[in-house]
Amino acid sequence: MTNPVKNLIKSTQVIPVLVINQIEDAVPLANALVEGGLNVLEVTLRTPVAIDAIKSMKSALPNAVIGSGTVIDEQTLISSMNAGVDFMVSPGTTKRLLDCAAANNAPLLPGAASPSEVMNLLDNGYDAMKFFPAAAAGGVNMLKSISGPIPQATFCPTGGISLQTAPDYLALDNVACVGGSWMLDKQLIANKDWQAITKLAAAASRL
Repeated sequence: MTNPVKNLIKSTQVIPVLVINQIEDAVPLANALVEGGLNVLEVTLRTPVAIDAIKSMKSALPNAVIGSGTVIDEQTLISSMNAGVDFMVSPGTTKRLLDCAAANNAPLLPGAASPSEVMNLLDNGYDAMKFFPAAAAGGVNMLKSISGPIPQATFCPTGGISLQTAPDYLALDNVACVGGSWMLDKQLIANKDWQAITKLAAAASRL
């Protein structure tokens, strides 16, 4: 099995990782990011409104690629499938999660942080994965080290990445794109300054 998300992560440089606290912010925020050139969006399932936010964003922006994040068990995976996500991202994996993903043909980008976890995912048919938490797990140097013995794995590093450090990750042969939230300034979102968010998104899309 080739991970169906592999082509998706190769189609973009940056995936914004959104935490939606207010449902009314979902569509304007997504619009701002897409207008800035970021068309692939990950909505984390950390808030009560996350699934409704995904549905609203998919309805309002049919050309955007909307996925769910923080998929950690069968419940969050099935909820994501029912919301019609284009992809889903997990911070790590369990056998039950991988079995559920396989049973539902889920477009999962599973998380790994060590060579053993990477090898386990390859053994389960996943050649594209999230590297998380990127900065805390060794960052660029860890990914360079993994690429030697395990060159067939392709990564989307996420966690502690900034506009300044993203180019270092993107320069690696085994990195397709990066995930981050630096363009999602909390104060700007609270102020509903969508134009400013679009400018931050545009800077990220130029990486």
